[in-house]
Amino acid sequence: MSVLVTGGAGYIGSHMVLELLEAGENVVVLDNLSTGFWWAVPSSVTLVKGDMGDEALVLKTITDHDVTSIIHFAAKIVVPESVADPLGYYLNNTAKTRQLLECAVKGGVKNFIFSSTAAVYGDVSSEPVAEDNELTPVSPYGRSKLMTEWMLQDTAFAHGLNYVILRYFNVAGADPKGRVGQSTPNATHLIKVACQAALGDRSSLDIFGNDYPTPDGTCLRDYIHVCDLAKAHMDALSYLRAGGKSDVFNCGYGIGLSVQEIVNVVKKVSKVDFKVNLSPRRPGDPAAIVAKADKIRDILGWKPEYNHVEGIVQDAFAWEKHLKTRNDV
Repeated sequence: MSVLVTGGAGYIGSHMVLELLEAGENVVVLDNLSTGFWWAVPSSVTLVKGDMGDEALVLKTITDHDVTSIIHFAAKIVVPESVADPLGYYLNNTAKTRQLLECAVKGGVKNFIFSSTAAVYGDVSSEPVAEDNELTPVSPYGRSKLMTEWMLQDTAFAHGLNYVILRYFNVAGADPKGRVGQSTPNATHLIKVACQAALGDRSSLDIFGNDYPTPDGTCLRDYIHVCDLAKAHMDALSYLRAGGKSDVFNCGYGIGLSVQEIVNVVKKVSKVDFKVNLSPRRPGDPAAIVAKADKIRDILGWKPEYNHVEGIVQDAFAWEKHLKTRNDV
């Protein structure tokens, strides 16, 4: 029996692969390498190079490797890009996941863990948002993920597929052992961009809006270390295998940090006072979104180990320095 990880050569997926290997699982990765990296997949893992929308390839992979569980990360994830290219997002995130789900049903896959997002909640207040909050996404990215949640729920009802939907808040950091991290050169994650500015790979960092209704005027977000997120997926897999019912969980720490606060921490960790520009707001950015994260602790037994912002930044900064020594990215 194997676990299929879609997008397993990407940022979060590569950390998930390491988590699965450490738990003694047989792992297969499906990735088209459009944003992922072949070298992020350990040599002991089968890497199938291809698209999740390729039904023949996906079904063959499920059959050949006796896949019983799928952890689905593959997606486009940039909110402003989704506003400019909504059809691209609906194709990649929603339509192709429909193909993946059909293959899961045909292949007899038992468990499906879906990488969703806090963007499904939309423009909420600074109060922590719970899983039963109203779902009113304000970007095509958020809508593409919400539609996928609906598809998964309907498919599970009709075909007996068991699922866990994990709604991520802001993922950051890197493997503390320095094996993998966020490696996409033009990634938009705040902490990565700030680390690049500190290392001189960017001339400056832009803060998009400082007139939000928040304590310092910049957006509030809930940052979660990527390794804690991978552990949440492992807990979800164990839960489903033990007969747990299909459910939805927030993945965050329940702590809101502003963009300005993050910039200050990166400056402290890097010891570099890099240039910061104030720019207009970006379309699709809520003022604040912070997780109410009790449910995942209570039901899945999730226990985060890296919920300290300086540690998150230190791991991200160490990885960014490591990337500068690579010549095959």
